[in-house]
Amino acid sequence: MEIENILAKNIAAAGDKAAYDTVCKRLLANKVILAWIMKSCLEEYGDLGVNEIAEKYIEGEPQIAGTPVNPDEEANDVGEQIKGTKTEDSTIKEGTVTYDIRFYALVPGAGERETVSLIINVEAQNDFYPGYPIVKRGIYYCSRMISSQYGVEFADSHYEKIKKVYSIWVCVNPPKYRKNTIARYTIREESLVGEVSEKKENYDLLTAVMICIGHSGDDNYGGILKLLDVLLTSEKEPEEKKRILQKDFDIKMTKKLESEVSELCNLSKGIEDRGIEKGIEKGIREGILSSIRNLMESMGWSAQQAMEALKIPEAEQSAYSYNLDK
Repeated sequence: MEIENILAKNIAAAGDKAAYDTVCKRLLANKVILAWIMKSCLEEYGDLGVNEIAEKYIEGEPQIAGTPVNPDEEANDVGEQIKGTKTEDSTIKEGTVTYDIRFYALVPGAGERETVSLIINVEAQNDFYPGYPIVKRGIYYCSRMISSQYGVEFADSHYEKIKKVYSIWVCVNPPKYRKNTIARYTIREESLVGEVSEKKENYDLLTAVMICIGHSGDDNYGGILKLLDVLLTSEKEPEEKKRILQKDFDIKMTKKLESEVSELCNLSKGIEDRGIEKGIEKGIREGILSSIRNLMESMGWSAQQAMEALKIPEAEQSAYSYNLDK
């Protein structure tokens, strides 16, 4: 049985408020969306498939701005949405920085001993002119993510253990000259006298990325720019967004309800085969009642619809209805 996944639910819940700060963070925190951003903007993932990135290289359970991704999230949605590593950096002199989204990522080809190699921050930005250049804030966030590794990723003088960091800014309302552009700001080696060649891994430690969303109508509109425009626009209905994301970007909007339906269907079929009606064991009965309630709450179904989905024999449905009412 197919039901909507957490991304589809968040798109529907956002409606015309997709660009609002909190809603925008939830939509961006989906692993598949993050994988598209990583493939499109980070050089480490350009040769990988989006699904491979989402399944193999996004590490841990990241959090959004220190709050749950979705307080009403069902058990079946775990793993689709990231929750985040610690989203706050606090120092006595510099104060507290709260990141929108921050998580660890694996780098393809990293050895067994070196599993986590990148720390990635994604920020949703509605105001492109908040009184300072956004790119400077992005670089500052990178700097804080590097300095905060002391005592966590390395100690004493073991600077070789510093992880590379990315701060990626999704700008929803950029000025006209920045629309449909992606810019990357990095540390590069430049020989002033003579020729030197340091290992890139020793200085390529921070990168800020500015993704400035636009609209259709110019040659740059496509790929991740189109995806984010469709995802975050308030000008498209949720159903149209889902259709475009699924058709043009192969982003699934449904999943199989395996734990609630498939397993319980097998269970209820076994009960039917054994001819057990009123003499059903207490544990099994309570498990089925719990599954009926879960389907009623998550899908908005009636008790009858939930029992039919679970293939509960008609002869037993009245007993379950009685217990539900009770």
